[in-house]
Amino acid sequence: MESNLFHLQYAIDTFYFLVCGALVMWMAAGFAMLESGLVRAKNTTEILTKNVALFAIACTMYLVCGYAIMYGGSYFLSGIAGIDVTSILGDFADREGGFEGGSIYSSASDFFFQVVFVATAMSIVSGAVAERMKLWSFLIFAVFMTGFIYPLEGAWTWGGADVFGMYNLGDLGFSDFAGSGIVHMAGAAAALAGVLLLGPRKGKYGPNGEIRAFPGANLPLAALGTFILWMGWFGFNGGSVLKLGDIASANSVAMVFLNTNAAAAGGAIAALVTARAMFGKADLTMLLNGAIAGLVVITAEPSTPSALTATLWGALGGLVVVLSIVALDKLRIDDPVGAISAHGVCGFLGLLLVPVTNSGVSFSGQLIGAVTIFVWVFVASLIVWSIIKAVMGIRVSEEDEYEGVDLSECGMEAYPEFVSSK
Repeated sequence: MESNLFHLQYAIDTFYFLVCGALVMWMAAGFAMLESGLVRAKNTTEILTKNVALFAIACTMYLVCGYAIMYGGSYFLSGIAGIDVTSILGDFADREGGFEGGSIYSSASDFFFQVVFVATAMSIVSGAVAERMKLWSFLIFAVFMTGFIYPLEGAWTWGGADVFGMYNLGDLGFSDFAGSGIVHMAGAAAALAGVLLLGPRKGKYGPNGEIRAFPGANLPLAALGTFILWMGWFGFNGGSVLKLGDIASANSVAMVFLNTNAAAAGGAIAALVTARAMFGKADLTMLLNGAIAGLVVITAEPSTPSALTATLWGALGGLVVVLSIVALDKLRIDDPVGAISAHGVCGFLGLLLVPVTNSGVSFSGQLIGAVTIFVWVFVASLIVWSIIKAVMGIRVSEEDEYEGVDLSECGMEAYPEFVSSK
């Protein structure tokens, strides 16, 4: 009887992990729709190409070396220069009963759940560097980000490894339930490094300090993308409970779902109201970023706050993201989709709020953890971006940027019927 219960729990936990991983994978579609809706029509095909390609690269690089770097799999690290992919796949198939935090599931399902998080971090970079970055330069950076930069900081946090052998973030009281810092702030840090080297889009900022709006080509698509992200986030946060097959875990999953939804709603409302107060109009793009900001904030700790607290935290994120987007524009840091603000600034905010409802976490530990993640990802990304820039360049020509990167990078347009024939 006990054996049957164990097998049932194993099946339930593994199946739950896989379904949540599929929901997070669906967030890739959300990022693709959101970003393609917020860029101009002439850059749509390229942004879609980036989002599909980066997902494929993330899955491959995390399989080849990223998972091993992050969790210390000896079967990978026995010789990264000469990896036996067959033995890797065989190991996933043969190992049963992976244990993490008391949960029981297939190690293959663990890999699948982790790999979609890697792709999420890289998706954040895509929108921030949109409309002026070379496609192949971006994809080369994706190899390093998903294969090495992200897995290493993940090893210091979820992997439990010491930071360059000096200190362990967990021992310092650092906690990040589902990745406000580990995933979202890390992606934003990599994006910021790329944006600073790229510079703003041509014509975005005038000589007298004026800021020119570049409206997105398809706001219905952007709204759809936000709803897809909102839905996918239930897998992102809910799956991070790591198990479902007992009463306590089921109750925890339900609370995480409730708080995730509450924070998104609070963020959307606060951003809408803030935009109305600042601009005199209801700004849809700020509303969308407000919902995402609320989701990012609650990701650091969705299991311990009450639903009302989660709503207030999300609202704080919605307020902060509007102020941050405006501030970055004044600093001439051009982020076409607001990714650095929504994922970076609000990811940091989420980390700082964790100790409010989690007594086992310290503010100092959260600060040290946040600084460690940001500095590592930003500096490492800056170095990689700089090397790519020196070797092959990272920005398209001024003419290609004016014509749109769809034609120069992909040779096709997303909306060809809207272009008059010559």
